[in-house]
Amino acid sequence: MMAAPVIHPTAIVDEGAVIGAGCKIWHFSHVLSGSRIGENCILGQNVMVGPDVVIGSGCKIQNNVSIYKGVTLEEDVFCGPSCVFTNVLTPRAFVERKNEFMPTRVQKGATIGANAVIICGVTIGEYAMIGASAVVTKDVSAQALVLGNPARRTGWVSRSGEVLGSDLVCVRSGERYEEKNSQLILKG
Repeated sequence: MMAAPVIHPTAIVDEGAVIGAGCKIWHFSHVLSGSRIGENCILGQNVMVGPDVVIGSGCKIQNNVSIYKGVTLEEDVFCGPSCVFTNVLTPRAFVERKNEFMPTRVQKGATIGANAVIICGVTIGEYAMIGASAVVTKDVSAQALVLGNPARRTGWVSRSGEVLGSDLVCVRSGERYEEKNSQLILKG
């Protein structure tokens, strides 16, 4: 049987938000109405989610991250401290643009490093690794390692997050990969 969510007394969960079993929501966090958080997620201090955001099971969202409407995190996504998601390309305080929010999808197992910026409208592929302080302005391939501003692919990572050498063999798992058509494929 799954444990009930643990919600710190300073956290706020709005009516209409759904929090999965086994979740932990820490100090000064806020989950807005219509948001759905899967099982066994951890939301660190000062995390804001929503409204109407979907977060899959097993996600870890570190301190000071805001996940706005239009962002979807699939299962097992890691968001490093103070990473940033945007939801409109050309914001102005005096121009209403809520109808211009662009969807952003972070696929299963991806990692976003501390202080990285994810510009809205992109998809980050499964098990991709976004380096600390990278600025992602376009889609990221599955298992790609991207660094810099703007973020560019500098290599590949295994599903367990190890940077792959030229032999494309994971030192942690022993998994072997090959590159085909600018994509990484698991062998056999």
